[in-house]
Amino acid sequence: MGELLNAGMLSVASLVVSFVLLLAGLVAWFFVNRASSRTNEQIELLETLVELQKRQNALLRRLCDANEPEVKEAPKVAEEAASNQDDDFIRLVAER
Repeated sequence: MGELLNAGMLSVASLVVSFVLLLAGLVAWFFVNRASSRTNEQIELLETLVELQKRQNALLRRLCDANEPEVKEAPKVAEEAASNQDDDFIRLVAER
């Protein structure tokens, strides 16, 4: 009779351990899934920010180009062209 009780207790203990492991797995899955969805939302927001910054940079570039005073042509055209090329390279904004 004692052997039957021991065998029954062993199967109950096995079921309890299985249930605890299942519960721990579900809790871990919940937090990983939640973190993943938050990360996706943050990525979408950052992509929107980058797009808005690109538009602002384009508008600012057009505004600056429209407000530049016109330079009178002089014999130093070659030197000015070289310095303008350097300025264009410096004005380049790196994409993020």
